[in-house]
Amino acid sequence: MSGRPSEAPPANPLPQTNVDELIAQYDEELPQRTLTRRLDLGVGIVCFVVSLFVLKQVFFPLAQGNQYYLMWFLAFVLPLVFICYRPGFGRKTDVADQAAEVAEAVDSTGTVDSATTAGNPKTAGQTKAKRRSNDNPSIIDWVLVALTFLTCAYPVLPFFSGGFNEFLNRQGSLTSLDVMMGGVLLLLVLEATRRTTGLILPIFCLVFFLYSYYGAYIPVSWPGSHAGQNFDQIVNALYNDASGFYGIPLDVAATYIVLFTIYGAVLDKTGAASFFIDLSFSLFKKSKAAPGRTVALSGFLLGTVSGSGTATAVSLGAVTWPVLKKAGYPKENAGGMLAASGIGAILSPPTLGAAAFIIAELLNVSYGLVLLWAVVPTLLYYLGIFLAIEIDSRKIEVDYTPPPGLRAWPILKKGFYHFISLGIIVVFLSMGMAPFKAVVYATLVGIGFGIIEIVLSRLGEPKTILAAIWDVFYGALSTGIRSVLPVTSVCAAAGIIVSTITKTGLGQVISDILIKGAQALSTDPTAVLIFTCIFAAVAVTILGLAVPVTASFIISWVIVGPALISLGVPEAAAAMFIFYYAVLSEVSPPTALAAVASSAITGGRVIATMWQACKYAIPAFLVPLAFTFTPEGASLVAQGGFIGAVWTGLVSAFAVAALAAGAGGWIIRRAGWPERILCFIAAGALLYLQPMSMMIGFSALILAVIVHLLLRRKPKTTSATTSDIGSTETRSTGSLAESN
Repeated sequence: MSGRPSEAPPANPLPQTNVDELIAQYDEELPQRTLTRRLDLGVGIVCFVVSLFVLKQVFFPLAQGNQYYLMWFLAFVLPLVFICYRPGFGRKTDVADQAAEVAEAVDSTGTVDSATTAGNPKTAGQTKAKRRSNDNPSIIDWVLVALTFLTCAYPVLPFFSGGFNEFLNRQGSLTSLDVMMGGVLLLLVLEATRRTTGLILPIFCLVFFLYSYYGAYIPVSWPGSHAGQNFDQIVNALYNDASGFYGIPLDVAATYIVLFTIYGAVLDKTGAASFFIDLSFSLFKKSKAAPGRTVALSGFLLGTVSGSGTATAVSLGAVTWPVLKKAGYPKENAGGMLAASGIGAILSPPTLGAAAFIIAELLNVSYGLVLLWAVVPTLLYYLGIFLAIEIDSRKIEVDYTPPPGLRAWPILKKGFYHFISLGIIVVFLSMGMAPFKAVVYATLVGIGFGIIEIVLSRLGEPKTILAAIWDVFYGALSTGIRSVLPVTSVCAAAGIIVSTITKTGLGQVISDILIKGAQALSTDPTAVLIFTCIFAAVAVTILGLAVPVTASFIISWVIVGPALISLGVPEAAAAMFIFYYAVLSEVSPPTALAAVASSAITGGRVIATMWQACKYAIPAFLVPLAFTFTPEGASLVAQGGFIGAVWTGLVSAFAVAALAAGAGGWIIRRAGWPERILCFIAAGALLYLQPMSMMIGFSALILAVIVHLLLRRKPKTTSATTSDIGSTETRSTGSLAESN
């Protein structure tokens, strides 16, 4: 862990405060309040204590059982939502204007405009003070905080409910006070979810609640008709059963997700993000396309510890945008590649997104096995991103000169320990250790190495050393709980939907409708499977436009999952299929928040940035279909042994390359429509992973290359003229983007 290289990349990153604000503003959850310092400190202390409670549960679990722990966890965490999140309705209605306001603060070097910070401290201070003075919780918020704690803790408080055991003994025959408390908690969970994710998910929950209550009024001959449940029965299922609020989603949030968010916060505090980005720059320093390649590789490396797409995109953009701009990337292209690379974080082992932990619980498999399923799909995703960015770099004709003295080895020596903590998770999981214990050990290792780095870099400054160590330890634990607030709300609300579907059998009804729709188009079993998968992909993507990835996966699994499994798709392939499309919805217009956040950094047009992000991710949209179309495709998610995973992965890599070439319009040089169409045919045929289709696919790909070489061979004069025209067009496009 020796010193840094003499020169760092020529980046002028946004200050950390602005990065944090962007992440909070444009993440899939709604923005948090800007609390006054004293209240912010109080919330931080509470979060720190809750973190210690969570860590204690890992090694010394409560004797009363897991449901008892979940009740206390929800009682501690859910009230914080009403302190940290504003009561404003819905998502930001005009994200374009929001992004433009942020972009105005970015000067030509990519740093915050001096007029908004150091150049005008009085104005900046007044703005900050004004924002803080009006942003603390109101009296109504504090009433909701107290009411939330009371209703969450009611089942475990002896002087109210008679105690936890007494409360459970009343299952199926709740008292009037039990029902009242459960009904109030239902409303509070919906309100907390509305504050953190917007109106769509609470509306979904209300629709399912009404369906459960009024099911008896649906004509018996209609699909989905059921006997109906009264209010007491619904509350019993949500509040007393080991389901509903305290089902698998909340269990995952309280035992897995929270620990991984703490681990991610530790790595962030110890400089993992800067290390990964610096390392990526140093590896590609000799290439003119180095900035674009760095974005792809850094997105993957940051994703291994982040698990949040928007946070990864913003952290990446804050450092790399000045370099991308200097190299000549248009604002929209740069924003698109940042968003597409960042979203891949949710797919990247070993942290993945929250939905991956839910997959492990739903399928009753180890989290390490889910990581194994994700390896090949993640590599294919980033291969597509890398190729799409490489093609764009050639079309734009970027010009990047790397700084002297930027060497990989010194950077690696300084921060190699970040890989050690990641390796510990993988090794311990492969040994059969529970993931919540593995991540705690990795967190301790990360803290330990972080402390060593702090001591070595600040020798002779004991006060500074102690302050930095405390910041890593306290800051990481506190940030970890704050990061899990929206996920906790979503998971508790998702329990309403899961409970309703389980009690009424709605999932099987919708599954049957999906299959019958496919059968209406064809009676051939293979065609039925293909149409069902396509319908499912569209449904999951559309649902993902409205709700966060975690909720999208949970809802889709109980509705779409049974349809795929009934057609012979392995459970693992079906789960990864749904997970993949739930993630890809995050780069799909018109609600691709990662692209909105990236446009706020680059100053590009929001909708144009969204389309660019979608373009970069296009190769990834076909890959999940390969999981489900054929038995061989399931090998992509480790369902066919090592050899199966290798050969299907290689064939799929050619398919991704063909799709990237077709979508990007580039093979060796600019490609015309004849060879692009052949590339699309090749990609589709190769992803079907059958002998005949693969022969067709490889033949189409070879033919595309031959046609490309023949059609693009022109006299030198014509070639030069064409090149000049292309360069002029590129410069004009770049100038237009700049002016916008």
